[in-house]
Amino acid sequence: MMSEDFEMSYADAESVEGLLQRGRGLGAMRAARDPWGSGAFVYDGIRRDWRWDGTDDRSLYLARLLQDLDLSPGPVVDQLAGEEEACLRACEVLLLLALAGSGGAREGLRAYVRTGAHWVSVLELMSAGWPLEWWVDLGGVARARMRAETELPWCDEPWTRFGIEVRRSVPRPSLTGLGTGELIAVLADPLAHDARKVEALRALNDREPSEGLIPLVPSLGTRDGLRPLPWLGRAVERLGPLAVAAARGWAREERPWLARLGAEVLADHPRPEDLPGLVNELVEQWAARVWCGSDRTVRRLALFGPAAAAAVPYLRRFWLHTPHSCERAAYLEALASIDRDGLEGVYTEALWDCEERTRLLGIASAPPSPEALGRIAVLRDDPMETDDVRAAARARVLASGGRSPSPASRSDPA
Repeated sequence: MMSEDFEMSYADAESVEGLLQRGRGLGAMRAARDPWGSGAFVYDGIRRDWRWDGTDDRSLYLARLLQDLDLSPGPVVDQLAGEEEACLRACEVLLLLALAGSGGAREGLRAYVRTGAHWVSVLELMSAGWPLEWWVDLGGVARARMRAETELPWCDEPWTRFGIEVRRSVPRPSLTGLGTGELIAVLADPLAHDARKVEALRALNDREPSEGLIPLVPSLGTRDGLRPLPWLGRAVERLGPLAVAAARGWAREERPWLARLGAEVLADHPRPEDLPGLVNELVEQWAARVWCGSDRTVRRLALFGPAAAAAVPYLRRFWLHTPHSCERAAYLEALASIDRDGLEGVYTEALWDCEERTRLLGIASAPPSPEALGRIAVLRDDPMETDDVRAAARARVLASGGRSPSPASRSDPA
């Protein structure tokens, strides 16, 4: 999240600096035209955390900018010497750069493990993201340095490989071997401990939704009656329309947690008469610059399709201005459902976005222009990219006849 040592004030959303702070694809596209002038903004995005919260992605976006703009990894390597959060931000970018072939990034991280203060976290990240042969020779360094640490590490890799003892947590009881009916029976058992019911709910969330859960929902609150058991909300959400009839009764309950749960189910399945209220809700969220949570309103509006046209100007504003990048895909999905006019350029921009889900939307729907197909081919072959994005890009390139043209020019989305 944003550091607290400076004011949380984003640059203008139309400037390169503001676009890069928000992780917009358009920022990466414009920065490529002026690498010299944009480099300082890229380094600033690594030095200071411009994410709205920890669910937003930036590491791959920034690593790719360093590579595309041919910027030195040196300042990022230097950042490893800072406080822990800054060190780990730099580490995540350098891990990716190394996968893309940067020897400076790779050797910078290896050198840090030998002398750096936060070496334990860095080595764990290296072992999770790099080929074994890139870090396994650091075992002697790890054993020597671990003698000076006051606490044992938690995770197995790379420590057990090096013969270093790790802390063991008490294993959580697993109910994954039970059938769905048996899990429902656990939830219905008045003598079952809350922890066992929580595990049953967790296991249910990996199964097809079961209507048998519905009559049990009112009994699945905590012992003090103040909140639902963990995982219940997710289990009810997965029931979809099956829960609507029961939710009308829950919404009238005196227990606040159950009334809230019922209201949320009903709001996720709105009726035609709910549309004006949802549009007004989005308008109020925009007026208050509510960057967190408006995606839920947007998903509900998308269910109305073209009938929700009054929401379109606000959806576009949220897309352009939000710093909360993980919600950006919801705005694009809603626009596609309500009014696809003018989205070709937006889908092309999405191919450069910081968020995986948004890039996937771009891969699926960007027009077959030389610029878009060229970018999709880059994503297909990028060793820094996620497996899902590479697979989707590969399929799109194949569907286009295997063409992967070089983009002739870049134009801003309309």
